[in-house]
Amino acid sequence: MTIFNRLGTLLKSNVNDAISKAEDPEKMLNQMLLDMQQQLVEAKKQVAVAIADEKRLAKQFEQEKTQAVEWEKKAMLAVKAGNDDLAKQALQRKTEHEKLAVGYEQQWQAQKTAVDQLKTALTGLNSKIEEARRKKNLLVARAKRAEAQRTIAETMDGLSNTSAFDTMSRMEEKINKAEAEAQATYELAQTASGDDLKAKFDALENVEADDALAALKAKMGVAPAAQAQPAMQEQQSLEDIEKQIEAELAAKR
Repeated sequence: MTIFNRLGTLLKSNVNDAISKAEDPEKMLNQMLLDMQQQLVEAKKQVAVAIADEKRLAKQFEQEKTQAVEWEKKAMLAVKAGNDDLAKQALQRKTEHEKLAVGYEQQWQAQKTAVDQLKTALTGLNSKIEEARRKKNLLVARAKRAEAQRTIAETMDGLSNTSAFDTMSRMEEKINKAEAEAQATYELAQTASGDDLKAKFDALENVEADDALAALKAKMGVAPAAQAQPAMQEQQSLEDIEKQIEAELAAKR
């Protein structure tokens, strides 16, 4: 019965050890079940030996009982033959075999009881191992769930670290600054385009004033007639400028 007590202790200690270490619960529990299965195989071998001993004792008991019966028959033959001394010797042998038969019967009955107990214990141990195998799946699932919870907790702890949020804030500030600079550049470009257009209109007004002055001088006879040609050229330049302005305005629409 010692082996079954040892196996029961092994079952409890291995489960507790696997839970306490919890380095790789699934691997450890599988190894634990493998160890228990090997111990169960050894236990079955010992039970088989005990059963063999029981059968041997039963056979020896039957043999001694048979010998006692045979020597009793021989004693009866000696009595019939009138040989009392031979009959006494035969009866002594009968008594010896009867004593041996009684001893073997006692041993056989004790061994039979032990074998029955061993068989019951073996069946119970096998049931416990099967229960441990089923429980292993639950323990593995619990271990994986605990690991997942630990990972989530570590992730949440990392997210609660302000450095990550500080980095995001700095990036947001840089993006805002870049957007503001881009908007300012665009507005400056638009302002520059407006200034060019205004300069062209100013030039146009200056040309018109020059033309009016030249016409007035020609009317008064101040300017020579040869200056009329430049006035015509300036008029042509004015028309070209007007066309260019209209083209630019059309392009901006």
